[in-house]
Amino acid sequence: MLFEQTNLLLPMIKNTLLNAVEEGGKVLQQFFNGSFTIESKSSLNDLVTEADHASEKAIFKVIQDAFPTHFILSEETGEIKQESNIKWIIDPIDGTINFANGIPICCVSIGVEENGKMILGAVYNPMMNELFVAERGKGATLNGKKIQVSTKDNLLSSCLVTGFPYQYLDAANGPLQIFDKLIRKAIPVRRLGSAAIDLCWTAAGRFDGFYEHKLQAWDSAAGFLMVEEAGGKVTDLGGNPYSPYQPGIIATNGKIHDQLLAVIKGGNL
Repeated sequence: MLFEQTNLLLPMIKNTLLNAVEEGGKVLQQFFNGSFTIESKSSLNDLVTEADHASEKAIFKVIQDAFPTHFILSEETGEIKQESNIKWIIDPIDGTINFANGIPICCVSIGVEENGKMILGAVYNPMMNELFVAERGKGATLNGKKIQVSTKDNLLSSCLVTGFPYQYLDAANGPLQIFDKLIRKAIPVRRLGSAAIDLCWTAAGRFDGFYEHKLQAWDSAAGFLMVEEAGGKVTDLGGNPYSPYQPGIIATNGKIHDQLLAVIKGGNL
């Protein structure tokens, strides 16, 4: 019954999602390259800005006006718990360091989860005028046009993207060890500074694969659905089915997935 009700509400939920990322995006445009307060959170370079809070407030208003009883999980506020089978997972600015430094690789990212399964995602970078949208079972789009992952099948000829945690993980097969293995084989590995954009650009075929060791749910909730709906594959670092509530992720075009997974699990190229 709940599933049937959600199906009936899905067009309204999707419309609310698009309105929410648009309103958050307006805030990013308003503050971008302007003056705003900046504070540190868990470490010196784990930042939150005045714009993060303003974007979150604008997003909350859109969602709560339409669905006041829905569960919300957001980076800055945390959980707003409700007895609902729908959860909105929000990053008001993904790529805050980029944003704070006037680098236009940053975005609003919102995923919508039903009973623990991601059903919708939207990632909006207003500075580049790129809106990525995914709906489970219906594909992924960039500015309304369908996108697909790349077709490369050799890791050695792939272009990858990754990120590094604010607090370095000193463990076997950690971020620097994997990075070292890849670049010693001359595999180009980029670091953009926004996991949501990394995932969307993988979905769009700009990158062949993305991996990262430590993310939060709001970093990947919308983006991982984007990759899956564009025909790609997403797992955790062990090759298991992916959940945004655990830290590690590998997202690829599917064709290089096992090769990249083998390297991340300790193998050599």
